[in-house]
Amino acid sequence: MDFYLLAFMLIILVGSVMVYIYYLKEKKEQLDSIRRGFCPRCKQDDIELTDQRSSGCSGPKMLTFECLSCGYINSFAVDSSDSCCSGGSCR
Repeated sequence: MDFYLLAFMLIILVGSVMVYIYYLKEKKEQLDSIRRGFCPRCKQDDIELTDQRSSGCSGPKMLTFECLSCGYINSFAVDSSDSCCSGGSCR
């Protein structure tokens, strides 16, 4: 009986990890399309950055994009590689 429970839990865990990996792959493909200037849904070039938030000098930025043609809206957390901190203080 314990073997079946363990096998069931293992199947659920592996399935959850696979679904999350697929989700991250889809998000990456959408962000790549947006960086090229096209909406991931309708493939038009009417995508624009509508909101940009940051948590200070370090940490990820939250970017929200919206397509003016089809109404696609999505947010992405991206690394802020252009860090504004220098020597422990913001410029």
